Amino acid sequence: MNAEPFTSESYAEGARERAWQEVLGGFGLQALGARSGTPSHARALSRLSALGVRLGTLSADAQSLRPLAGRGGLPLLLMPIETTLVLTLSGETQIVPAGHVVLAPRAGDWQVQFQRSLRALVLSVPAEAFRGRKVAPLAACPPRVFAPEGLADVLARTVQSSAGALDRLGEAEWETVAQSAAELLLALTAELATTRADSSSSRAALLQRLYATVERSIGREDLTIAEVARAEGISDRYLQKLFEGTGESFSHYVRERRLQRAWHDLANPAELAVPISEVAYRYGFADSAHFSRLFRERFGLPPRELRRREAERHDHEAPSSGQRGWPQQALVQLRARQTKAEPDSRRTRVLERTPPPDIPEEVPTHHYLPINAQHVHWGYFSRSLQPLLEIASGDIVTVETLTQHASDDPERMIIGDPGAESVFHWTTTQKAVDRRGAGPMDASVFGRGAGEGFGVHICTGPIAVHGAQPGDVLEVHILDIEPRPSRHPAHAGRVYGSSVAAWWGFHYSEFLSDPHPRETVTIYEIITDTPEPHARAVHAYRWEPQTDPAGVRHALYDYPGVPVRPGTVTLQQGVLEGVRIPLRPHFGVIAVAPREAELVDSVPPAYFGGNLDNWRLGKGATVYLPVSVPGALLSVGDPHAVQGDGELSGTAIECSMTGTFRVTLHKKAETAGTLLADLTYPLIETPEDWVLTGFSHPNYLAEFGADGQSEVYSKSSLDLAMRDAFRKVRRFLMTTRGLSEDEAIALMSAAVDFGITQVVDGNWGVHAILSKRLFPDRN
Repeated sequence: MNAEPFTSESYAEGARERAWQEVLGGFGLQALGARSGTPSHARALSRLSALGVRLGTLSADAQSLRPLAGRGGLPLLLMPIETTLVLTLSGETQIVPAGHVVLAPRAGDWQVQFQRSLRALVLSVPAEAFRGRKVAPLAACPPRVFAPEGLADVLARTVQSSAGALDRLGEAEWETVAQSAAELLLALTAELATTRADSSSSRAALLQRLYATVERSIGREDLTIAEVARAEGISDRYLQKLFEGTGESFSHYVRERRLQRAWHDLANPAELAVPISEVAYRYGFADSAHFSRLFRERFGLPPRELRRREAERHDHEAPSSGQRGWPQQALVQLRARQTKAEPDSRRTRVLERTPPPDIPEEVPTHHYLPINAQHVHWGYFSRSLQPLLEIASGDIVTVETLTQHASDDPERMIIGDPGAESVFHWTTTQKAVDRRGAGPMDASVFGRGAGEGFGVHICTGPIAVHGAQPGDVLEVHILDIEPRPSRHPAHAGRVYGSSVAAWWGFHYSEFLSDPHPRETVTIYEIITDTPEPHARAVHAYRWEPQTDPAGVRHALYDYPGVPVRPGTVTLQQGVLEGVRIPLRPHFGVIAVAPREAELVDSVPPAYFGGNLDNWRLGKGATVYLPVSVPGALLSVGDPHAVQGDGELSGTAIECSMTGTFRVTLHKKAETAGTLLADLTYPLIETPEDWVLTGFSHPNYLAEFGADGQSEVYSKSSLDLAMRDAFRKVRRFLMTTRGLSEDEAIALMSAAVDFGITQVVDGNWGVHAILSKRLFPDRN
């Protein structure tokens, strides 16, 4: 994850305090405010590791900070720089000079006051940062100040130098630095606990030293409880009692750590050549068969299967520096295989191994991914989904997609269509697509049925791209879009779509006429066989409560996919009479898998793409997406016949379509000096323009953590989205066109069109359109 900059100047005056509190909340802190009101100035640069370690530099006007209740993990590290702070605990104060380190628990009655200005480094480390390794309960210790000497000085220097390089460290470098800082903080925290006189802190410190001893000796088969106890000068019985107090025995803990360490090595592509038996011996297992049995019992699959799965997600076949392209004999064999497969070109190639990305462009493989219940994930993205296809860079893939709104008119958009019937099949005894949305399977707490979580889009995929790794860029070029015709005998060959004015629309609290509020569904026919393709309304109806096959009553249009039963709604004829809406066919969702969470709501877009809802993503357009997980895991869905900027009422005219895409992988090392260098957001290219996508929260998953998928809905604003779009255009012009900041700002005001992409997707969007004609000599 790239460093996250924050500046209060990006927000309107009334929103600055809230935005600053959100930044501090990421560290488990909250501000008590400046001495004379809310802070008028605040800046931050922070970065979050894959395991939750957050490091940042904070600067603001004078104010006080205290812990934010409800956060867990190691004590926070705060280090004042260029100024002093006052630490207050139980009414007693202590002045802390610049360069000293404060370790303070995540809860308690303490605060730090910056009397002149806030300038500090903050390190936040959750227990999860240690990959399953036990961390003794040390966070209850009171705050303590460490002078810059010994281990505290090593940690302080590490934190300070790392914070200074946050925006320059590569992903792998940052992850290494974050883990090192976490280990140092853990060691210093144990020292903090050792100085306490109470027995609970002494036990916690002793446990931490015992855990460290086990980690150092984990590879020894003959490691015994007596040896570890002797190292700390305690009896075997007391050591066992300490471990039993944590809920497990010493032997169980050692075995668990050995298995976890082996798991990480087997999943590491750099260890692919190491025999499984050697990994077993490395962690104290003398019998490889015994190790395999324990491994399967613990993780649900044998070591060889884990290694195979992980190997398929990494690129182990990069050409040597002395080779350019494949040998001619290999190309002949490749063409022969493709020729044999030609009669069955529409067959789905499930997890097919394809050649490396250096195959000549004149022989791209064409894949076809039809729609059915096994080929979709509904309402969420996930880094853990198994890919349906693996393609090579430059390959072409045709993907069938369905609108999640087909159930608004099942007769026209589902019945008679085997693919649609497969996906939407739902009876009292069976639901073909069980999980529909992020969140728990039992979503009754949200007023929905089993599987009806957050997120709504039917996404076809995912598709793995051979060799894609975090830091690369995926180019998805839309070659063609075809509407999906009805298969119902009464409507065969005609195309239909649906638009919903729903409770999540921008309009919902602004009705003039009764009844209000209300929700309305409008069904359109999509006319394509005319010189001016267009959509025209067929009929509309007000949403009436529907009871789904599982018996759950949906008073509102709360989840697309609930079948509308005939006779339960009153059709209104003659709506939008005489109106013809010109078509803008495009895909609302084109996404790669995000890395921050296991299940991610499909509605809010972000750096990984997702629900972009920009009508410019039509035939002939390209979107560039930063890759954040191995294989990229590309998914496509939410097809639209037409949409206006803003998508005000809640949806576009949603219409099932089939798209054909050319997918190209740009390796990180090859993007330096290009338009794609350090790309951190979805970038759209059309033949005429560059379209830069701004969001209220460019990476809400990192910004808000585990609660981001709900918090982003309440925190979005057009101000934030506009600021983000402005910053991206400024950066684009300065880094790719060589303009100064003043030149970039002047050009933006004169020649860049900013528009509202959408105000209904949780994470509101503003796009900036930069015409290629501005740079006729540099396109």
